[in-house]
Amino acid sequence: MDTPSADSDSSAGRPRLAPRIRDRKAGPGRLLTLPTSVDDIVSLRGSFLAYPDLASGDDVLQNLSVSMLDRGTEFRDRFELAQVLEECGAKLDLSSDGLYVECSGRALTEDLPRVMDVLAEMLRHPSFDEREFEKARAQAAAEVRRRMEKTGAQAAAALSRRLFAPAHPNYSDAPEDVLRRIQRVTVDDVREYHERHFGATGWTLAVVGDLDHDRVETVVAEAFGDWDGHEPEPTHETDATAGEDPDKSNVDVRLGQSLSLRRDDPDYPALYVGNYILGGNFSARLMRTVRDEQGLTYHIGSRLAGVTARYDGYWQVNVTLSPEVLDEGIDVTRTVIREFVEEGATDEELADKKTTITGSYTVGLATTSRLAQSILTNAERGFDVEYLDRFPREIEALSLNEVNDAVRRHLRPEALHEALAGVEPDPVEA
Repeated sequence: MDTPSADSDSSAGRPRLAPRIRDRKAGPGRLLTLPTSVDDIVSLRGSFLAYPDLASGDDVLQNLSVSMLDRGTEFRDRFELAQVLEECGAKLDLSSDGLYVECSGRALTEDLPRVMDVLAEMLRHPSFDEREFEKARAQAAAEVRRRMEKTGAQAAAALSRRLFAPAHPNYSDAPEDVLRRIQRVTVDDVREYHERHFGATGWTLAVVGDLDHDRVETVVAEAFGDWDGHEPEPTHETDATAGEDPDKSNVDVRLGQSLSLRRDDPDYPALYVGNYILGGNFSARLMRTVRDEQGLTYHIGSRLAGVTARYDGYWQVNVTLSPEVLDEGIDVTRTVIREFVEEGATDEELADKKTTITGSYTVGLATTSRLAQSILTNAERGFDVEYLDRFPREIEALSLNEVNDAVRRHLRPEALHEALAGVEPDPVEA
């Protein structure tokens, strides 16, 4: 079996991944397998494109569909499904993420066939029991109400409505609207959504751990071999366009702008590093100035968010301020951003953040589950497996001019939208 030390990146002493990953078609989709030195354990990550009609509220239908997958199938009830996994000591999780339905799991190598059969059964043949649906719908509504109590989540969602149109995957509906939509949905609506939108369209699976390439391929082909794609085509917005104005209150502040930038844009690595210098960690420019020097906040940071190879994302600054220093804190934050864009980063800042980013990347590949997620995400972005090894080298090769130029091209301090939250919302009747 190959081990993580089988091939190394001679420039940095990092183990290379690409030569050890086998990438091919298995059944209706793409399978990527990576053997590692861990004994008797495999981790898996998979996804397919559901293509919800986001402008029509399909995100609620998709979330509820996913929540029903482990609540019983046409062949086994939820307790029988759970028993199979418990007997194996295995774990399976299913989730919804924008255009995708995703799965993840962990099992003993010898139990992979049983676990893969359970996964295929859940994805393809859920029973949509009426009583289980009522429980799932109540839990979904309770989760929305919990988010309504979190001012940071409110501010982030409000900012998304300024930056994107309702059909964009980065748009977040007002929680009151989501609650009303949840209460209107029936089990028949969810069953119909599953029939139309769940299938092998874009199906990709990454498996990492103590494995044999050919055996995993056989197991996956047997479990999913006759799984077909679905009929819906993409309906989502891909470009960032201005949305509505959110309601404002205070305390949790989000500043942001849309980005005409995809994950495969040549500028992305330089902009990623530039943002990290500005607001990526506790030693970043925003934290040093607004928190350490000015004492205006306990937390501040910035990030590139919702940037994929399929649609535009946005840049967001998060800062928590007390009402007494709200205006001053926002003004200082905007000043730091403006000066950073105009003056640029320093050689010292760039060198420091290169070390941090590449070190974190290496640590992030330290477990089979993280490796599987990285391989799947890389595939979803449309990159070849070699990019897993190229990414840290791309970061290390960036010059100061490239970073500062990318920041000036894409970050527009004068165009920052502002959203605030902090007042508890009025309760919404179910």
